[in-house]
Amino acid sequence: MSISGPAAAFAPASAVVELKALQAETDIATPIAELERELVGLAPVKQRIREIAAFLLVTRAREQVGLVACAPTLHMSFTGNPGTGKTTVALRMASILHKLGYVRKGHLVSVTRDDLVGQYIGHTAPKTKEVLKRAMGGVLFIDEAYYLHRPENEKDYGQEAIEILLQVMENQREDLVVILAGYRDRMATFFASNPGFGSRIAHHIDFPDYGDGELLAIAEVIAEESQYRLSADAREAMAEYVARRRQQPNFANARSIRNAIDRARLRQAMRLYQEGGAIDRNGLMTIEAVDIKASRIFAD
Repeated sequence: MSISGPAAAFAPASAVVELKALQAETDIATPIAELERELVGLAPVKQRIREIAAFLLVTRAREQVGLVACAPTLHMSFTGNPGTGKTTVALRMASILHKLGYVRKGHLVSVTRDDLVGQYIGHTAPKTKEVLKRAMGGVLFIDEAYYLHRPENEKDYGQEAIEILLQVMENQREDLVVILAGYRDRMATFFASNPGFGSRIAHHIDFPDYGDGELLAIAEVIAEESQYRLSADAREAMAEYVARRRQQPNFANARSIRNAIDRARLRQAMRLYQEGGAIDRNGLMTIEAVDIKASRIFAD
C-alpha cells in the first residue's frame, strides 16, 4: 500500500492525476452525501469525515504519480453521549474506506465488551479472535470501549482482549480499522490507562449533543421515514416534549426522539382505532398533538 522513494524517482516529473475523475471512480461522494442526508446537524463531525476522505483520496493520487504514499493509520475514537450518531458515522466511514481501497469489504461489525471478554480462563482469546475474524476486511466498532479495562477486578479478563486487539491493530492495520466509542470523560481515562491504544488512534472525533431545534428536525425526519408527518400542533407539542425530555434522566439524543415518535405512532393508531369510521391517507399519515401530549413527560 506504499510506494518507496526510488519508485517516485522513476515517475515522470509531468505525471498528472485528475482528482475529479478519481472522486468519480471511487464514488466517495455517495457515502458522504448519505451522511449529510441521514444526520441532522453534527457539522464538526461531518467536516472531519470530509477531511479524512479528502486526505485518503489525495494519498491515492500520490500513489498514482509515484510519490511516497505510506499506508495511513486509520484507527479512530468517537466520543460523545448516546444517540449522537456515532454508529451511523462509523457505517459510512466503512463505506468510504472500502471505496478508496483501504479495506477489502467495507462492512461494519459492532460489538461491546460482552462480545470480546470471556467469563473464565481460556474463554476470552477465542471470543476476541472470532470477532476479529468477522471484522477483517472492514471496520470493528467497539461501543463503550472503556469497559474492556476494569482494573478494580483482579480476576477480569479484559486485559487479554486488549492485548489481542492491540496486536492486530498494529500488525494487520491494512486489513482492519478499529473504532473505539464511548463517553468523552471515560474514554479519556481509558486512553490514559492504556497508552497502547492512544498511540494507535490517529483520529479522535467528538460528537456534540443536539440542540432543541436539531432534535425537532430529527423527529420530523424519523416520522417521514415511515411516511408519517407532524401536524402544526403536533410540531409545537414535540418542541415542548424535546425541551422537557432533555431535562429527564437517561436522555439519549436522537435515540430518545426515535422512541418518542414510535410511541406517538402507537397512540395515533389507538386513537384512530377508537374513533372508527372512514379515514383517508392524510389522516393515516398525520400525528396530532394529542398523540404527543399523552406522554408521561407531560404528566405534570
